[in-house]
Amino acid sequence: MRSLPPGQRRAWDLLRKRWKIFASLLLASWLLWPVHLSTDPLSTILLDSGDGLLEARLAADGQWRFPAIDQVPPKMEKAILTFEDRWFYWHPGFNPISMFQAFRSNLKAGRIVRGGSTISMQLIRLARKGQPRTYREKIIEWATAVRLTVQYRKSTVLKEYLSRAPFGGNVVGLASASWRYFRKAPHLLSWGEAAMLAVLPNDPALIHPGRNRDLLRAKRDRLLDQMVAEGYLSTAD
Repeated sequence: MRSLPPGQRRAWDLLRKRWKIFASLLLASWLLWPVHLSTDPLSTILLDSGDGLLEARLAADGQWRFPAIDQVPPKMEKAILTFEDRWFYWHPGFNPISMFQAFRSNLKAGRIVRGGSTISMQLIRLARKGQPRTYREKIIEWATAVRLTVQYRKSTVLKEYLSRAPFGGNVVGLASASWRYFRKAPHLLSWGEAAMLAVLPNDPALIHPGRNRDLLRAKRDRLLDQMVAEGYLSTAD
């Protein structure tokens, strides 16, 4: 570059600055391109004046899918983040350490045995409606999760995820699961109930009458022990 005549050097510097500006605008446009989360039919529910559930009907697609929760109950937030994504509030939509560990496990097994997905990536997968678990799809989830983090508050991402997550059978979303399994609103869940629901989206087939209940209880208890160890609740709780 030093050997170029002054006039060519100035032209080269101007071209380089313009390319930097163009690349920055292109990146900003990509990050701000709206991420649309799909909408699904909702169950019809009837509440009394105290928010007690009087009646509920299946959604048009045969799912128990109550309207989205207004906010995530603190117990459920602690349980789901401890189990699924402890760095949720700090990563940019993906966790490079988890992804590397998943890639190493999959490479060793010769097939996909571990996803390494964050809650943001899982929300994108739910919105994309059952795409195959391939590396190409994982890259799409990773990239879209970054845009999601730029465009939405973390609290909104967590609320959207819990409103769409599968909780076994045809039960979709935290509100539906809370009423279906415990006959109470999500903010009334105990630590044990919140922990049980937190482990379900990872393997929603666990909840089934007369099947895998011991396995479900064991996963719940391990999560409770982990939250005790990390100081989120006491042994008395």
